[in-house]
Amino acid sequence: MIANAIDIVRDNWLLLLIGQYPNGPLGGIAATLILSVLGIVLAFPLSVLVALARLSRQWVLRVPATVLVYVVRGVPMLMIIFWVYFLFPLLLGASVPGFETMLCTLVLYEGAFLSEVVRAGIEALPAGQMDAARALGHSYPRAMWYVILPQALYNMLPSMLSQWVSTIKDTTLGYVINVPELTFAANQINNRLLTKPFEVFLILAIIYYVVCFSLTHAATILERRIAKRRAGPVVVAPALAAAQ
Repeated sequence: MIANAIDIVRDNWLLLLIGQYPNGPLGGIAATLILSVLGIVLAFPLSVLVALARLSRQWVLRVPATVLVYVVRGVPMLMIIFWVYFLFPLLLGASVPGFETMLCTLVLYEGAFLSEVVRAGIEALPAGQMDAARALGHSYPRAMWYVILPQALYNMLPSMLSQWVSTIKDTTLGYVINVPELTFAANQINNRLLTKPFEVFLILAIIYYVVCFSLTHAATILERRIAKRRAGPVVVAPALAAAQ
C-alpha cells in the first residue's frame, strides 16, 4: 500500500500541486491555498463591519447584522454554496465560474464566523479603553479605529489563523461545483486509476493534515508570544531580589 501511494505521488505530484495548469485552470494545492487566502482576506473587512454593527446601540444596524450571523452560522456551508451558485446567475444574468462562486461563499461564511471573533476581541478589552479615548476628545469612530480595533485585532491573530485553517478545510466543498482545488485533483487521479481509491484519498488526507497541522502549530506559537507580551516583564520585589 505504501509503495502504491509513493508511486501515485511520483506520477501525479504536479496535478496535486497546480492541477492542469498551464494547459488548464490552476488547481491542486495552489488553488486551495489561493482560494482560502482570498476568502479570509476578503472576509475580514466584512467581519469587522458586522461585528461593529452587532455592538452598535442602533437597532437598525444591530438587528440585521445579528440575523445575518445567526442564519449563516446555522446553515450548512453546502447549502450556501448552492444558494450562491444558483442565485448569482439569476441576479447577474450570466453564468458565474465555480471559483468565483466558491470565493463569494467563503467570504460570506467566514465573514460571519470571523465577526464573532472580532466582537469577542473587542468585548474582551477593558471598558476604560473606550472611556479614556473619549475623554481625550476622540469621537466613537476614531476611538474604535485608533484605540480599540488595533488592540483587539492583535489579540485575535491566533484565532484568525485558526479560522484560516478552517477555511482551508471548507474549500473541499468546492468539489461539488467543479472548483479545481485539491480534492477535485485527487478525484481526477482516482477516476483515472479506478483501483486505488484508498491510497489516493489517504494521500489527500495526509496533505491536508500536514498543511493544517503546520498552521495550527503556528497559531499556538503565536498565541504564546502574544500572551507573553501582554503579561509584560516579570517584576521582582526588592526584598525578594535582595534575598536572592
